[in-house]
Amino acid sequence: MVAVLRADDGAVLFANAALETCLGLSRRTLDGADFSVFFTDPALLQTALAGARERDFSALRFEAGLRRPPQESLPVHVSVAIAEHSGEVLIELWPLEAQARQDREERLREQALANKELIRNLAHEIKNPLGGIRGAAQLLEMDLQSRELIEYTQVIIHEADRLQSLVDRLLAPHRHPHLVGDVNIHEVCERVRSLVLVEFPHGLRVRRDYDTSIPEFRGDRAQLIQALVNIVQNAAQALTERIAQGDAEIVLSTRVARQVTFGRQRYRLALELHVIDNGPGVPEAIKERIFYPLVTGRDGGSGLGLTLAQTFVQQHHGLVECDSVPGRTDFRILIPLP
Repeated sequence: MVAVLRADDGAVLFANAALETCLGLSRRTLDGADFSVFFTDPALLQTALAGARERDFSALRFEAGLRRPPQESLPVHVSVAIAEHSGEVLIELWPLEAQARQDREERLREQALANKELIRNLAHEIKNPLGGIRGAAQLLEMDLQSRELIEYTQVIIHEADRLQSLVDRLLAPHRHPHLVGDVNIHEVCERVRSLVLVEFPHGLRVRRDYDTSIPEFRGDRAQLIQALVNIVQNAAQALTERIAQGDAEIVLSTRVARQVTFGRQRYRLALELHVIDNGPGVPEAIKERIFYPLVTGRDGGSGLGLTLAQTFVQQHHGLVECDSVPGRTDFRILIPLP
C-alpha cells in the first residue's frame, strides 16, 4: 500500500488502489485528507513527517495501527521516505503478517545459501579422507587370514561407502545440470502419487484437488518430481500410526495464486501446490529448522529430503513453506507461472 503526502501538513496527494481497498475509501475521499487521522496513534506519523521536513533521515521505519472503521485496526509496518519531488513524502505500508512472511522468506534464502556453502566445504573435507580410509581397509583385508578380522575391515568399507553415498546425495543438486522443458504440474503430481501408493499400498489415501486450468511452465521435470516425492514421502512417513489405523490421508492441491510476492519479487501468476497431511505435525523443537540439512524428527531419517526439495524448488525461483499444527501439516510450494 502506497501514499504520497505533502510534507508540510500530511495531506494525501496520491493513494494507490491497495490502500483505497484497505481503508474502504475512494481516492476522491482520500485526496487532501490528513493521513495521520487514519492511524490509531496519529502522533507517530506526525513525528515522522516533522523529521522528514527537517531532513533528519532519508528513510524511517516503524510499526503502527491503521484505522479501518467499522473493522478492527490493521497492524502495519510503515516506511517513510523523502520523495523525489520537493515537499513530498512517500509512505509505504505492509500488513505485519506480510512483513513477517517477507522476513521468513529472507531467512529461507539465507539458509539455502549457507547450506550450499556448508555442503561444498563438508564434501571437500570428507571425501578425500574417506577414500583413503576405504583404500587402506581394502589393502589390509588382502593381507589378513582371519575371517573375524576380515569382517572388521568389511565393516570399515561398508561404513565408508555409506558416508560416501550421504555426501553424494548432499552434492546431487549442485552437480547435475538444470534440464529445462515444458512441465505439466499434474503429470508430476500423478507420477508422485503412484510412486507413494506403491510404497504405502494400505491405510493411506492420496486425494487429488487439482485446478486443471493451470498452464504448463518451463522447468526441470525430474527435479520437481524429486522435490515433490521428498515432501510426500516425508508426509507419509509421519503418518505411520494413522496408516496402521487405516485413516491416513494426504491431499495434493493445486491452485493459481495471483499477484503474489515471494523471493523479493512480485509475480502476476504463480503455481501454489499444497501437500497436506493429517499426521501429528512437525515437532516443535525442529519446526524452525526443518529445511536445514541433517535435521530430522524421525528415527533413521537422513534429514536430507526437505533440504533437497527446497533447493530444487528454489532453482525454479520458487519457495517451499510449511505450516504445521497437530492433525494438519501443509507444505506449500510456490513457483512463478508465465
